[in-house]
Amino acid sequence: MCELYVKADPILYESRSRSLRICGVVTTLRLENQFWDILAEIAGHDGITTNQLISKLYEEVMDYRGEVINFASFLRVSCMRYLSQHRAFAPPLSLVRGNAAGPETAWVGK
Repeated sequence: MCELYVKADPILYESRSRSLRICGVVTTLRLENQFWDILAEIAGHDGITTNQLISKLYEEVMDYRGEVINFASFLRVSCMRYLSQHRAFAPPLSLVRGNAAGPETAWVGK
């Protein structure tokens, strides 16, 4: 099972910083490349840019909570929640990959 994780391309967990404007203030966010990719996917589904999505998320969490203690962590959790919801509607991995043994073994050694 661990091979799924240890064989991941290192570029996915390499961090990258981006400068963007949130509520009129230029700021820098540092996230791992895989999270930037997921944010771009979410933004694409909404028909907006990644920067627009991040600004919108910031504004919404501020309106709802009144503060953002760790915005980078908030974005990571948002990505994970997006993936969790997306997978809830996806067919089981064993059906997608044609693996009768089930999803827990579908990725071993891949």
